[in-house]
Amino acid sequence: MILLDILSKRESMHADRFCETLDSLRHAVRRKRPGLLYSGVVLQHDNATSHTAKGTKEWLERYRWDVVPHPAQSPDPAPSYFHLFGLLNHHLRGKKV
Repeated sequence: MILLDILSKRESMHADRFCETLDSLRHAVRRKRPGLLYSGVVLQHDNATSHTAKGTKEWLERYRWDVVPHPAQSPDPAPSYFHLFGLLNHHLRGKKV
């Protein structure tokens, strides 16, 4: 894990807050995986308002991060979920519901 950013109950995610999170992610990548910033970062996220806002797009262009979109309302799980399904599948193997 490179970064975990949890909002308090009183906070909401908006473009400025998301860009702050991206800044934190960039600094964490620089500390933990120094070569990654030079070889390229690919960010996968959905099309939430804070992810598609003008300020966010400008931030991503400034640092040349690529985005792999995940379509809204897609029945397919996000690629980041696959590690969870493997563990769940292993746990449920051979059990009947």
